[in-house]
Amino acid sequence: MTLNIRQLVRENKGFLILVLGMIFMRSALADWYVVPSSSMYPHLLEGDRVIANRIAYDIRVPFTNIVLKQVANPQRGDIVTFFSPEDGTRLVKRVIGLPGDTIEMRDRKLIINGDEAQYQEVPDVPREYLTPKYELSQRVFTETLGDLHHNIIVMPDVYQSIQSFPPMVIPAGQYVMLGDNRDNSHDSRYFHFVKRELITGRVSRLMFSLDYENNYMPRLERIGARVAQ
Repeated sequence: MTLNIRQLVRENKGFLILVLGMIFMRSALADWYVVPSSSMYPHLLEGDRVIANRIAYDIRVPFTNIVLKQVANPQRGDIVTFFSPEDGTRLVKRVIGLPGDTIEMRDRKLIINGDEAQYQEVPDVPREYLTPKYELSQRVFTETLGDLHHNIIVMPDVYQSIQSFPPMVIPAGQYVMLGDNRDNSHDSRYFHFVKRELITGRVSRLMFSLDYENNYMPRLERIGARVAQ
């Protein structure tokens, strides 16, 4: 058996090196992640495969969460992958609140450090960028506050989502994450702050995307596409 294993390794050495290299790269440099839900519509769609830059913020020991060096700090508006402080599930959301910020929400509208975000409705959004399998009203707005400038979806007929919360100060080393599909996202409104060490990468580009509503056909226009921030 030992000889067979040695022979197998010898005959497939190139392939094994490639596999180990890919595992190392995924752990240390760039990970990929399947977007499983519609919480980040209209920017990330169900079926997107995103690339997360694992060294955007920290350099870590491969295969661990031990930080060797901090490279940069997450910025407001970044789309990031992280482990949920609630149950450890890996999620992808947008950084909205930074350490030291005072943040609140009133009737779906953000207020950060006393400044209110501005909302401009976006007309005629293509159906493929709206929440699938939801037939009631969906409205898209551009949310603008300082460096924060991106589109969000609001579902006026959804009442069970958290649409307001009182002012709170974000502790040092922690962040507030929200989904762009505000009435269809389980985010910091439910599990509160996210510690920096739980953030695993920044998302800025797609690998490819499969359209679940169209027999898993590839969305050709999303292959290698940049993710709008």
